[in-house]
Amino acid sequence: MTQVKKGDKVKVHYHGKLNSGETFDSSEGRDPLEFEVGSGKVIKGFDEGVTGMQVGDKKTINIPCNDAYGPVNPEMVIDMPKERFPEDMKIEKGMPLMMSDQQGQQFQVKVVEIKDASVLLDANHPLAGKDLTFDLELVEINGGASRIITP
Repeated sequence: MTQVKKGDKVKVHYHGKLNSGETFDSSEGRDPLEFEVGSGKVIKGFDEGVTGMQVGDKKTINIPCNDAYGPVNPEMVIDMPKERFPEDMKIEKGMPLMMSDQQGQQFQVKVVEIKDASVLLDANHPLAGKDLTFDLELVEINGGASRIITP
């Protein structure tokens, strides 16, 4: 049986959970996740977790935060003056907002604190600092035109 290696395109069903057991994402009811192993399209620990699997294999992998979305970076917490927000905007703690950097790239931030003259915004990924667990099922390996393996 063929095993997944770097450069293979794979399809994987997954169920992602936090250490608390709370589900943060799942492919249930959707098409499986499709990506090229080693291309950087998924987090490092997920890439490493599917490597060596065969079609039909199921396994659970534990990914420490450093191989997932990294630790929480305090430099990604921004103290934004209130006058930078529209006057009629109702800002609430926990509220997600979209911002743009100097290159025009949009990214999501979350309101973490509302002060008298400013608002603290967290631009860390929502899963930063968290260890992740994934239940995986390998559905397909496509290593190029010469081989497509499905159950």
